Amino acid sequence: MGSVAIRRPDPAIRLLSAGAGLVHSAVLLDSGLEHYRGSFRNPAMLLPLATSTVNIAIDGTRLVTGCSTPDSSLRVAGQGGAVAVGLIGMGFHLFNIGKRPSGFGWGNLFHAAPLGAPAALVLAGALGAAADRAHASIISDGRAVGALCAAGIVGTAAEAALLHFRGAFQNPAMWLPVAVPPIAAAALAANAVVRRAQPTTAALLIVTAALGFAGAAFHAYGVSRRMGGWRNWRQNILAGPPLPAPAAFTGLAVAGLGALILIGRVRG
Repeated sequence: MGSVAIRRPDPAIRLLSAGAGLVHSAVLLDSGLEHYRGSFRNPAMLLPLATSTVNIAIDGTRLVTGCSTPDSSLRVAGQGGAVAVGLIGMGFHLFNIGKRPSGFGWGNLFHAAPLGAPAALVLAGALGAAADRAHASIISDGRAVGALCAAGIVGTAAEAALLHFRGAFQNPAMWLPVAVPPIAAAALAANAVVRRAQPTTAALLIVTAALGFAGAAFHAYGVSRRMGGWRNWRQNILAGPPLPAPAAFTGLAVAGLGALILIGRVRG
């Protein structure tokens, strides 16, 4: 009797799927809190919640099964919708900052609509699409995906630098997401250029992923320090440091590990 070949789930695809799902989850929770604080006064504020939810299901299915969802139209609509909504959201947020007195001054960059969340939605949609293309063997070496993850990590670090500068870096740990992830991003970009996966880069990405979890814990501690602490969570969770934001580091670093696996296969 002939044996039937069973295709084992690809770890690179699973890592890309997990990374995209984590970034979508961060966007869902962060946008949900921020837009709830804004009373959803613009109906378009519901769109990132809807697109993130759809893509979490798509990425979760691919993560568990190692395969893309059978309905290609759903995948294209979900991932394309995420990119489109993210770009539109960036436009809305830019308009929101620009129309305020002093325009793009420091005060408005600190306190007006953040640019990072819509950009993260664009990245998450693109990472989900990359996972599907890797599963279909349309992409194989991961260089473009690695560059995308590196750019996303740098952008997330820049947002952390802006908000931690607003907090006067009062805790020395606030320097970590500003210092470590850009180094990991530079290493990942360099690996993409030379087409070689280095163990040091993987270690830096793992540290960056861990910083996402640590950042969420620090933000939870920041909420607890506000008047009333977690007993007054309805107010403090909106006014304190954003709990879901650090998860973007974890998601992008995990996706970066998936890209690193694909890069390493070029010389396999």
